[in-house]
Amino acid sequence: MLFLEAAALVGVTVVLIVELLVDRPDSYLSAVALTVFAAIAAVWVGAIAVNSLRGRVWIRGGAIVVQVLLAAVALGSFQGLLPRADIGWLLLLPAIVVMVLLFTKPVLAETAERDPR
Repeated sequence: MLFLEAAALVGVTVVLIVELLVDRPDSYLSAVALTVFAAIAAVWVGAIAVNSLRGRVWIRGGAIVVQVLLAAVALGSFQGLLPRADIGWLLLLPAIVVMVLLFTKPVLAETAERDPR
């Protein structure tokens, strides 16, 4: 799931770059900032995904933060001036699945601190 999230963020970054080059944004500063933020998020989630395969201990905390932020954006998509429940569910369901998977016995065992002896 983390690899899918990283791939989705790379896709969002590419779309934002294309939009920045093709369309005239209302605010270039905001458009560039959003594009840079999406790129940083893609790299961060990609790093978490790669290190999850290596069984690193720190990935649980990083993955939980990403999922909580994803859930916050999803909940914001359900309300506001232009609510989009479809986008909200698209963001919320994977966040819930990853949160549940992060606390399963196999994941906890694989990412537990090991005695260096």
